[in-house]
Amino acid sequence: MAELAVFERERRRLGAIAHRITGSVADAEDAVREAESRWRRLPADEAGAPRAYLTAAVGSFCHDRLMAARARRDAYTGTWLPEPLVTDGEPEYDAAPLDASAETAGTAVLSVLERLAPAERTAYVLHDVYAVPFADIAGIVGRDAGAARQLASRARRRIRAQAPLPAAGRQESRRAVDAFLDAVMAEDSDALLEVLDPDVVLRSDGGGLAVAARWPVIGGEKVAASMNRVLHHFGPQRLRMVARDVNGAPGAVLCEAEAGVVAVYAFRVADGRIRAMDGVLNPDKLRNVRIAELTPL
Repeated sequence: MAELAVFERERRRLGAIAHRITGSVADAEDAVREAESRWRRLPADEAGAPRAYLTAAVGSFCHDRLMAARARRDAYTGTWLPEPLVTDGEPEYDAAPLDASAETAGTAVLSVLERLAPAERTAYVLHDVYAVPFADIAGIVGRDAGAARQLASRARRRIRAQAPLPAAGRQESRRAVDAFLDAVMAEDSDALLEVLDPDVVLRSDGGGLAVAARWPVIGGEKVAASMNRVLHHFGPQRLRMVARDVNGAPGAVLCEAEAGVVAVYAFRVADGRIRAMDGVLNPDKLRNVRIAELTPL
């Protein structure tokens, strides 16, 4: 049997790869479990290139999941957003850029990846983010090496054309997000409008299971009003917004006294103001946000 300590050294990296490919925490966890199961069954004399072997195992699993998920996402109610991963500075998410002109692994770029075909997304993430050779990617996506190279190139062009402009630095983003949280919880409309860009865009994913706008909300005043509605739906005195990293960038978790986590928000900041917000309120996508890691109410 292959040495388990070797797998454990790769576990967090494999989880980061899987989340980038699938946009789902649950699918990423399933992918890592599948890779571990394969590794445990692998004879020790065949475990000579563990990183390549495990990356291929995770990549194949995730590619298959993407293929199966396309029909479900086409029938999704309202806006579909990637499942949020509350990370808080994990190096697997902060160190590897998705693109030279884009932020590391934030929700905005993950959303762009959602528009790619499964094979394009898999090839792009594995090659451009994790430097997996095209010869290895070929077996994962069922193409030859030349076709795998073309898939990644096509994905790269689409991402550069559709990705948002570069976001602010980490400290500037955190300051803006902290100001947003303070304003929301204090119900200070003036302060909230000050930190929101006049053309800010809020996208909400309720999946038909939670109160959420089905279309993007555009404009500072409309976004402020939308946040106020969310606050009063649960009751301001029962809520707390906790600053956390979401998908590798400054974000926030909204907690309710009895229900626990009810929303996770990712932000995009530029020039000291919030330009875009993505809010996941679908309870099915919040099951993996660990309440124990959050400040209690």
